Amino acid sequence: MMFFESLSLNRLNQNYNIKPFDCGDTDLNDFLFDDAKNYLAELMAVTYIIEHENLTAAYFCLLNDKVVFDTSNSQEKNFWNRFNRRNRIPNPKRRQNYPAVKVGRLAVNKEFRGQGIGRFIIDTVKGLLLEKMDIGCRFITVDAYQSAFDFYIKNGFEFLSAEDEGESTRLMYFDLKSIIM
Repeated sequence: MMFFESLSLNRLNQNYNIKPFDCGDTDLNDFLFDDAKNYLAELMAVTYIIEHENLTAAYFCLLNDKVVFDTSNSQEKNFWNRFNRRNRIPNPKRRQNYPAVKVGRLAVNKEFRGQGIGRFIIDTVKGLLLEKMDIGCRFITVDAYQSAFDFYIKNGFEFLSAEDEGESTRLMYFDLKSIIM
């Protein structure tokens, strides 16, 4: 078991020297090496890198998002009402959309799988949003790959709707208020 004290969390910048990384997924590897700095330069996403000695152990990126529903559709309106009740949003505070931060990418180096780094990342994101960032943010969202559904469910995420059921990715959310109640 790796000691989390030996990990360093760094915010990517344009001069950052990215250490070797391979999560086994070409798309996720390519994002880190080919796109992350471009997303930063275009103010589209901020990438955080977790290092262990001379390797990139994992990375994740964050970007603004919102949870939104079209309440003109009666089926969606019913779902939205259930969503509001399930997340204990009082009637006077209910809106058609809520502020969120999206985990745009999250990948763990193959060498570090099964050591709790994914959970460490999710807990770090929750901590950043609740303790470090002075912004209003109710939810964390993610477009989860099918292979990651169980991981996100174990970390308290829920599927936002049934509309994307059967798809290769599904929108999931975590209610930050659930950990400060």
